[in-house]
Amino acid sequence: MHRTNWDDLRFVLAVAEEGSVSAASRRLGVNHATVLRRIAAFEDQHGASIFDRDMRGYVVRPDKLRVIEAARTAGLAMEQVQRLVRGNALQPVERICITSTDTFCQVVLPPLLALVAEGFKPQFEVELTSANHHLDLARLRADITVRPAFELPDDLTGVPAGELGFAAYVRAGAPQPETWLGLSGAIARSRAAAWMADEIDATSIRGAADSFPVLRELAAEGAGIGILPCCLGDRDARLIRLADAMPRMTVPIWVASHVELAPVPRLEKLRARLAEVLIGVGPWLKGLDQ
Repeated sequence: MHRTNWDDLRFVLAVAEEGSVSAASRRLGVNHATVLRRIAAFEDQHGASIFDRDMRGYVVRPDKLRVIEAARTAGLAMEQVQRLVRGNALQPVERICITSTDTFCQVVLPPLLALVAEGFKPQFEVELTSANHHLDLARLRADITVRPAFELPDDLTGVPAGELGFAAYVRAGAPQPETWLGLSGAIARSRAAAWMADEIDATSIRGAADSFPVLRELAAEGAGIGILPCCLGDRDARLIRLADAMPRMTVPIWVASHVELAPVPRLEKLRARLAEVLIGVGPWLKGLDQ
């Protein structure tokens, strides 16, 4: 049986979390060659490849994601040993990275995170990563994703957490414009964009944005009619909802992780709690609390 010491795992974990040998070497304070040598030695010792190498860096093989999860657990345990040796009995704080859209990261999740954390021991700190495109969770860019989508890609699994409602909004107190604001970039693949492509004459679209919060600012300035998540538009005093401009539209909300990490107890429990809290503010997210 091969013995694995924590020093081996430090190098594996650093490359997995940083995504490249160069970034891992800076984190560990060693040179590039040392990291390469330690990773190669670890894989040779255990007779298994932990990483796939591509042009973007080092990617943990999907079937080895639980190895990295175990390395993280070992890291927290070693940190606690060091604290106790120094006479500091405080528990180490675990970091959980949640990725979501800019709407969720700016408006929805921040006021809910204290509720999500209630009852979790040891405590954890949350890092929010805002991205309207789907991050590759196999690259360990995040532990959990919160996404409005009709279905999840094959490499993710999760639990439903209510629905996100959409409606059309214009600047309050101003004449209703005849022009619309379009959706570009990642949100051009949204249900709202699909509806606009079918129902709105392209010649009436006189502006666009790749972000719903940016689209909200354009609508608030009177630049045109903007389709927004109701949680963005309903509580903005600068805007009014146009009830007859479009049909009621909702998209399911998912709280998910990579399929290989889904059974990890801490992530499973956190996903369930996060979904519970989101469902608790369902009327706001769906646009029913006006």
